[in-house]
Amino acid sequence: MALPRTLEPEVMDTEQEARDYDAMDHGDVNARFCDDLLSLGVRLGRVLDVGTGPGLIPIELCRRAPALRVDAIDLASHMLALAGRNVTRAGLADRIVLARVDAKATGHDDGTYDAVVSNSIVHHIPEPAMVFREMWRLVRRGGALFVRDLERPADAGRVTELARTYAPISAGDPEVRALHERQHALLAASLHAALTAEEVRAMVAPLGIPASAVRTTSDRHWTLACVKS
Repeated sequence: MALPRTLEPEVMDTEQEARDYDAMDHGDVNARFCDDLLSLGVRLGRVLDVGTGPGLIPIELCRRAPALRVDAIDLASHMLALAGRNVTRAGLADRIVLARVDAKATGHDDGTYDAVVSNSIVHHIPEPAMVFREMWRLVRRGGALFVRDLERPADAGRVTELARTYAPISAGDPEVRALHERQHALLAASLHAALTAEEVRAMVAPLGIPASAVRTTSDRHWTLACVKS
C-alpha cells in the first residue's frame, strides 16, 4: 500500500520555523533550480516566485539575469520579514518586490508573467490543483511554468532514510543538535505531505499541460517545466 499523504500546516509562520528553514543549506538546490529554469530558453523580464520563503530563489535568479525583476509572494509574515532582510543584504530591493499574497488567488491579470516559478511550496497546499491553475493562468503565451517540490516516497522507511541523509542530526553542542532535530522533523513532515509525480500529472492534465512536463528529477524531487503555447 502506498504511503498516504499527511498534510502539514499551509503556512510556516513562526519566527522559529523561518529561522530553522533559512539555516538549512539550500545552495546547491537553489543553483540547480535556477540553472534548469534558465535552460528552458524563455525570455525572462518579469517573474513571479510563488511561496518565496526566505527569498533565496529570486536573489539567485537576479544575480544570473541582470534585466530580471521578480514579484515574490508568500503567506508567512515571518518568512517575508526574513526575505526582506536577505534581499536588502543582497542589494536587490529595487528588483525584488515582496508581498503577502495567497498563491491560490493572486489577483493578477492573465498572462502577467514571463515565468511563474515555485520551489517547495506545493506540498504545503491542501488542494494543490488550485495553485497549479492560478500559476498557469498567470503565465503569458510563450512563457514558462517551472515548479519543483519534494516527491512523497513509497513508504515511511524511505522518508526516514531521506531525512537522515539531507537533515542529519549531529552530536555535540546541544543548541546545534536541537536545531538539527527541528530541521530533520521539518523535512520528514514535508516528505509525508508531498505529492507524487503521478498525482501532479493528474492535477495539471485539465490545464492542457502534458504528462511529459512532469518528471522525477532527483531522489526526492519532482519538476513541472512547461512552456505555454
